[in-house]
Amino acid sequence: MSTQKMEIFRGLSPIALMAVLALPSALEAQSGGVSLALGTEGPTAELEDLEGNAVSLLDYVEAGKPAVLEFWATWCEQCEALQPQFDELQARYGEQVSVVAVAVGVSQSVRRVKRHIADHDPGYPYLFDKRGAAVRAYNATTTSIVVVLDSDGKVAYTGVGTDQDVIGAVELLLDG
Repeated sequence: MSTQKMEIFRGLSPIALMAVLALPSALEAQSGGVSLALGTEGPTAELEDLEGNAVSLLDYVEAGKPAVLEFWATWCEQCEALQPQFDELQARYGEQVSVVAVAVGVSQSVRRVKRHIADHDPGYPYLFDKRGAAVRAYNATTTSIVVVLDSDGKVAYTGVGTDQDVIGAVELLLDG
């Protein structure tokens, strides 16, 4: 590190220095914590339906329709908090949008996923990412990650956690 840069860091208070060092993390959080560039092609991945059949993720994305992908788990409280948005999205735009829940293969089984959705049929498909192919393809390092693809299959939105406006992101695509 140059002497000039060292002098800049030396002059910062410890709190200011921590803020400067945390800046990359804050910027990542603003972009949803997902490292998929907007406008890039949505990756495909091989996973399973809930009957154990091998399927391709993008087979569930209908051409000409926006698609919403949620990386989800039965034990994820943030995913549960997002559920009302997905219910509303399905009720309002079910014919215009493909919604797919990707159940991550961490600390849950297909049987547990089936039991969970039996209590609440969302009206859209759930896929099981047993081997983590979709998680790796989308760099979904946590649950409650949402990726919205536009009608051309390009990444239009990424977000993580409960503070997301998934419906707003979809409406922008439908209105645009």
